[in-house]
Amino acid sequence: MSMNQTPSGERVHIGIFGRRNAGKSSLINALTNQQVAIVSDVKGTTTDPVKKAMELLPLGPVLLIDTPGLDDEGELGSRRIDKALQMLRQSDIVLVVLAADAAVDAMEQRLIAEAKERDLPYLVVLNKTDLFSTEAMEQKRTEISAELMVDREKIFCVSAKERKGMHEVKEYMGHMMPETTTQPLIRDLLAPNDLVVLVVPIDSAAPKGRLILPQQQVIRDTLEAGAIPVVTRETELKVTLSSLARKPRLVVTDSQAFAQVAKDTPKDIPLTSFSILMARYKGDLATQISGAAAIEQLQDGDVVLIAEGCTHHRQCDDIGTVKMPRWITEYTGKKIEFVFTSGVEFPQDLSPYAMVVHCGGCTLNPKEMRYRIAHGAKEKVPITNYGVLIAYMHGILPRVTEPLFCEKE
Repeated sequence: MSMNQTPSGERVHIGIFGRRNAGKSSLINALTNQQVAIVSDVKGTTTDPVKKAMELLPLGPVLLIDTPGLDDEGELGSRRIDKALQMLRQSDIVLVVLAADAAVDAMEQRLIAEAKERDLPYLVVLNKTDLFSTEAMEQKRTEISAELMVDREKIFCVSAKERKGMHEVKEYMGHMMPETTTQPLIRDLLAPNDLVVLVVPIDSAAPKGRLILPQQQVIRDTLEAGAIPVVTRETELKVTLSSLARKPRLVVTDSQAFAQVAKDTPKDIPLTSFSILMARYKGDLATQISGAAAIEQLQDGDVVLIAEGCTHHRQCDDIGTVKMPRWITEYTGKKIEFVFTSGVEFPQDLSPYAMVVHCGGCTLNPKEMRYRIAHGAKEKVPITNYGVLIAYMHGILPRVTEPLFCEKE
C-alpha cells in the first residue's frame, strides 16, 4: 500500500452482488474505467471477491468489491456463495446487479431484503440495456420496481459493455452516505499542544523500514488534534519522559510491551495501547473488556479462537500464533487448544469455542469488526481484543482503559 493511500479498512465498502453473468465484473471495470476483473461469457468466471480502491466524490475513498455469482452450483459453488455473502456483512453500500434479459428471482429479493434489514444504502443496476429499446427498458424498470418493492429512482439502466449509464450510477453512489462511526481514534482525547508519547518496540516482528498501520494512524490522528506526538522505543521510555518539559497527556504503547511500559510510566500519566484504541475506534470496547474475564473460566481441553483481520507473513515470534497462545497457557495453567483464522475468514458457528481473542482489526472496516463482536454476543461466546487481554493478564486493565472513558480537560 502506498504511504499516501487510504487504508482499505477506512474506505467505504461498496459490494456488487448478483447472479452469474449479470455483468458484475463488467460493471466494476466500467465504473473504474480499468480492466480490474476478468470478463467472460462463461458462467462463474469470478470465483473469489475482487477489490478495487478508487475515489468517488463527494463520498471520498471507496473500495469496490466484485463478488461471485449468488446462483453458483455444486459444493464448490456453495462455498463461493458463502464468500460472496461474507462481503455483504462488510458492505457499507450494496449494488444489486440484474441482467435485463433475465427475470427477477428469489436471490435478488433476498439481497434487497437483507439490505433493508441491515439498514444499508442500496441501488439496483439493470445491466445489458443495449439489448433492448429505451421504451422496453423503462417498462422493465417499472416491473422490477414492483417485484422488488424498490423505488423506481433507485433502479439504474446501464450497459456495462458499452460503458453507458456509469456517470449516473457514480453520481448517485457519491451521495449515498452510509452510517459511519463518529468515534475518532485518539484526537477526541487530546487538546491542542498536548504531548503524546508513542512507544514503538523495534523487535524481530517489527516490519523493516516502516511503522505498522495502527501506529501510523494514531500519529496522524494526534496531528489532526493539533497535539504533539513523541515516538520512542520502550527501552528509551524512561529517558524520554524525564526529558520532557511537561507531563504528557497520554502514553500509548504496543500492547506487547505493556509490562515494561506500565512499570516505567508514572501512575499520574494516563496509559493505553494502540490495540485498545483500535478496539474503541472500530468495535465495542466495553464488550471486549468484559470478554477478557472469560480467561478465568478456561478449562483443560477448551478451544480458543484467535482471529486476525489481515493475512501478514508470520514471524518466528508472531503475536497471534505464538505469543498469545503462550501467554494464555502460562496465565491459566491449563491445556488449551488454539484455532487460528485470518483475513475475511471468521466462523459462522462459534459454539466450539470457549472464547475469541481478536486483533485490533486495523485492516477491517468498522462494519465487519462490529459484526464479529455482535456475532460473538449472539452465539454467547465471549470476545476480547489482544491489547485488552494482555492488559488483563498483567493486572492493569482498569488503568489502561480508564483514559478512554474520561472527558478531556
